[in-house]
Amino acid sequence: MVVVNALVPVFGLIFLGWLLGARRVIPVEGQQTLGIITFKLFMPVLLFSGLARADLGEALSPLLLIRYYLPACIVFILVNLLMHRRLGRPSSMGLAASYSNNVLVGIPLITVMLGADSLVYLFAILAFHSLLLFTLQSIYNAFWDNQSDGRIDFRGLLASLANPLIIGLFIGGLVNLSGIPIPQPLWHIVEMLAAAALPVALLMLGLNLASYRLYLSGTMATLTAAKLVIFPLLVLGVGWLIPGLSAEARTVLVLMAACPTGINVLAFAMGREDTRVLGSVIFLSTVISAVTLPVWLMILVD
Repeated sequence: MVVVNALVPVFGLIFLGWLLGARRVIPVEGQQTLGIITFKLFMPVLLFSGLARADLGEALSPLLLIRYYLPACIVFILVNLLMHRRLGRPSSMGLAASYSNNVLVGIPLITVMLGADSLVYLFAILAFHSLLLFTLQSIYNAFWDNQSDGRIDFRGLLASLANPLIIGLFIGGLVNLSGIPIPQPLWHIVEMLAAAALPVALLMLGLNLASYRLYLSGTMATLTAAKLVIFPLLVLGVGWLIPGLSAEARTVLVLMAACPTGINVLAFAMGREDTRVLGSVIFLSTVISAVTLPVWLMILVD
């Protein structure tokens, strides 16, 4: 019952956003404006506020990064090898199976289920999330894509880091480590903006999903299963093999791996067909995660 109570608000808001988008209650221009406010103001402030006053002790442990990114790299490599052999060309399918929507789904889920203090583990992973996985995808493209001339898009990688979410994390960590005091009236403004982030972000996810169309295929089913089952299972297994973290940290890592595919993978789609597959995986993994996430929560949370 606790699991249900935690997930109903999360997926209820996603469904509400999808309904508003499908019914076109909010026009496209309004969605774009809401998206800008959400991802350039509300969410960065939330990340800043969470990291600025968090206990960074265990969150800075290399074990935390190894136990999440080792399975992520395994999934990325194996899925890309499988799909490369099947398609005869490079694709971003491995990225779709290893890149989680840890901002729009992970933050609300962990906040509701484990409390805001547990977000510090998510923030530590999130700081390297795009950098590592987008770098792997760029290297893969550079080596096997004939049109890339063997060059890595370093400018694109830097652009992925120079976004408000990463900046919010960086400033929050700087404030935390430096001990810079923030006047209470200013902190109250931060808290008010942060409080708006989660519900609006979930609505935005639903609005985005309303623009996708589901194209059923074996590839889509394989990627969805890899993302929602195999990836978190590997994180859980590596957690058993490499001890040293608290039960709370282990739970956060598995839940992050079990989140649906992140929308940003569409930026690496190679052609129209890949875009259709990736859009379907984003949609389907988000819908099915309403079933798989409760299962993972029941396994992980007493």
